[in-house]
Amino acid sequence: MRAVVQRVSSARVEAEQQTVGSIDVGLVVLLGVTHDDTEARARALAAKIHGLRILRDEASVATTGAAVLVVSQFTLYGDTRKGRRPSWGAAAPGPVAEPLYDTFCAALRGEGVEVAEGVFGADMAVHLVNDGPVTLIVET
Repeated sequence: MRAVVQRVSSARVEAEQQTVGSIDVGLVVLLGVTHDDTEARARALAAKIHGLRILRDEASVATTGAAVLVVSQFTLYGDTRKGRRPSWGAAAPGPVAEPLYDTFCAALRGEGVEVAEGVFGADMAVHLVNDGPVTLIVET
């Protein structure tokens, strides 16, 4: 699994011009799933992000109760090494990726985190105010 994690002062995601998820201070997680990912990896990545000390004053979601907005992002596994058109072969197909996306979100919720979500597989618009800016790539 691969995640782009951004510290934000606010964020929201829209699908079909309707807001489907929003948070104030917290993290936006763009989550990509590849073919060999497992539920154990999804839970491990959720635990890692839960404890990341990247909020203000080196705090984490675990210590502050900040929210997390999770958005599925298969393009994180785009391969641009050849030519100008990315290859999406490393991204897991929806029937494989969606349950792992759900496991990731459930693992965060299991830690008591307020989790807002996009719509898996939908065309979405993500609006955010990156705080810092702080942006990390986290992988399992």
